[in-house]
Amino acid sequence: MKINRIKLEDFLAFKGSISVDFCDGINVLIGANATGKSTLLKCIYAPCEDSNIIHRIDEFRDQRKQISLDEMVQSDRFVFRPRNRFDLLFQNKVDNGYVEVASGEHIFRCSVMSGRMNDTSDDKWYELDIQSVFIPTTEMLSHSKGLIAMASKHNLPFDQVQLDILNNAQLWETKEITERNETILTMLGDTIEGEVLYENDTFYIVKSSGLKVEFSFEASGYKKLGLLWILIRNGLLEKDSILLWDEPENSLHPELLPLLVDVLYMLQEDGVQVFIATHSYTLAKYIDLKKKNADDARFISLYKDGEIIKASVANRYSGLDNNAIERAEEELYDAVVKKVTGDK
Repeated sequence: MKINRIKLEDFLAFKGSISVDFCDGINVLIGANATGKSTLLKCIYAPCEDSNIIHRIDEFRDQRKQISLDEMVQSDRFVFRPRNRFDLLFQNKVDNGYVEVASGEHIFRCSVMSGRMNDTSDDKWYELDIQSVFIPTTEMLSHSKGLIAMASKHNLPFDQVQLDILNNAQLWETKEITERNETILTMLGDTIEGEVLYENDTFYIVKSSGLKVEFSFEASGYKKLGLLWILIRNGLLEKDSILLWDEPENSLHPELLPLLVDVLYMLQEDGVQVFIATHSYTLAKYIDLKKKNADDARFISLYKDGEIIKASVANRYSGLDNNAIERAEEELYDAVVKKVTGDK
């Protein structure tokens, strides 16, 4: 399943209404700080996670004896809804607003009035079972030891996506992976000089030499590629799954960006839909340069017009209007010219 469109109205930073259509391949979100890139990613991720809630109904029935699915969904007492991802990500953060996410003919709808969430999604949305992974900007695997248990017991103030990525990384390895993913694992393994191991609540990179390096002592860029390695090895990034990645270039040396882009394109060729938010001109340009077909990649520039956030959408990076990254590059070029020519 793919996410085709999102619409937001007066939701957090998004004043007024905004609607964006996505491609089936790599969707690149660009924008200055406070233009809603991370919020948009979360507004896609939460409905994707909630699309498989029907498959966890037995868990809820064990806890709520004799309550049917319809009663749970429609209950004014919100027996069911507060435990889904949308509520977990946005509860107590949104006073009013509306979010709509479409996957084909199926639509997730959630409105918030006076802090109360009202879900009017299609009934079938909760049977779509869209597998999604959200990689946050913050590196979490170095802090894995006991964190999830502590966060649950003591209500520690971690963003839910930070706990989710730890849960996903700690899953067992799948027995079978696709041939393309096997190739990706080899590419990533050659770069980080080993493979990722989860042992005794701790993540390591086991080097080809046999040296076992704990994540907290590993180079930051290798941690990022190591996380991608383990998500693929755990079978989370396969056909019809969705990868959402907030600032993948963060802590990654520019020389590794071509490898990262090659991996993203290989994932999309295997049927993975990708959403990334980036401040990197180099990353965006590599995605543009390596693009082959119209649906392989789409670029979305979020920008402010007064208090209203708007979107410019193009199939090529050069076709974007109001591109904050491009403006920054132009300002740097102008500064270099002035320095060389002696202009003040």
